[in-house]
Amino acid sequence: MNTDSPTGSPQSPDRKPPRRLLLRSAVTGAAAVGTAVAAGAAGAAPAAAAGSRARKRPATPEDALRELAAGNRRWRTYRERHPDETRAVREALVSGQHPFAVVLSCIDSRVPPELVFDQGLGDLMTVRSAGQVLDEAVLGSVAYGVLELDVPLVLVLGHQSCGAVRAAVECEESGERLPAHIQYIADRIAPAIDHGHQGEERIDATVDANIRLVRDRLASEPDLAARLSTGRLAVVGARYELTSQLVHRVD
Repeated sequence: MNTDSPTGSPQSPDRKPPRRLLLRSAVTGAAAVGTAVAAGAAGAAPAAAAGSRARKRPATPEDALRELAAGNRRWRTYRERHPDETRAVREALVSGQHPFAVVLSCIDSRVPPELVFDQGLGDLMTVRSAGQVLDEAVLGSVAYGVLELDVPLVLVLGHQSCGAVRAAVECEESGERLPAHIQYIADRIAPAIDHGHQGEERIDATVDANIRLVRDRLASEPDLAARLSTGRLAVVGARYELTSQLVHRVD
């Protein structure tokens, strides 16, 4: 798999700043690829809510990847289980959440992470922006899942026929500016634009390059990099194929 990371700075061991305290209050107060990602089934770890959930939370990056791979296999073979939607799970989640993966994906309506990986309530923390583009809000959201909720996996999920990538490529080719804030998206994708191909092949190659760009930027974030170095976290790039519904790793 691949790895990346968000932002943050080390905190004094004997004192948590108000921001961290506030974030923790927000969570407790309101009450998870190999070739097709990585082959495997569900992972193991502490139960998410005092044994009230049927499935155990994957505790390692490898377990999280296996769970996502198993879920995507169910999705693309039309054997979805729609897990973690029962009344018991909903009630247990009132007291807190224990997601096993942060998925940073595009806003494309054809690629909803919970469906693509056949996961349910409390399983994934999803962050979505056009072309998986990073800004401070996205970085902060990813960092929140890792640093506050101890999530062991960040998955950067791009996809076939990404409209945001196409817009960025066509914008560069034509020299015309895109309307409103859409130009911001194109500017962020621009460094990943492939110049070794033409036409649809160029767009397709840029999709992969953009996944790598975002993954590597995340992995370079100090707070995430610290966890990557100890094996507590993996940041992986992956791609969803609209034609086959397969999620596969982008190295």
